[in-house]
Amino acid sequence: MQETFGQRLQRLRKQANLTQEDVAAKLNITYQAVSKWENDVSAPDISVLNELSDILDVSLDELLGKQPSMQYVSEQNRKDINKMFLRIKVLSSDGDKVNVNLPLAVVKVFLDSGMEIPVSAGKVSLDGINFKQIYELVESGVVGKIVEVESSDGDRVEIWVE
Repeated sequence: MQETFGQRLQRLRKQANLTQEDVAAKLNITYQAVSKWENDVSAPDISVLNELSDILDVSLDELLGKQPSMQYVSEQNRKDINKMFLRIKVLSSDGDKVNVNLPLAVVKVFLDSGMEIPVSAGKVSLDGINFKQIYELVESGVVGKIVEVESSDGDRVEIWVE
């Protein structure tokens, strides 16, 4: 089930440690208006969206539900790396779809032991992907879509960190 605007707004507001009253005060509106947005009874006026994204410290794309591409997250706003996932999506030109979701804690175990990460996606090879470098990027605060490759055969590989 896809997250509604109201659900996303509430999640982002709570992640920013703000109350409905805090958001309302910053926008010079009533907290009831924010409540209606979060309950999907109404939606904010388009003229408010930029300011709302600034208040919540997210991009307008993220506020509107578009998957964010790669971004840097400051140290104080980072999630616990052990609660994050490496998501690999492979779409082959033959129509095969492979989705792999690995907790980063598991990825770290593989990297620390010197083992290869066992990701197989049919004829699509992930051998050229440096998972150690991806993990180091995440440790430095990079999240979102980290890899996007399309082969000449039409195969696509995307790697996300969330």
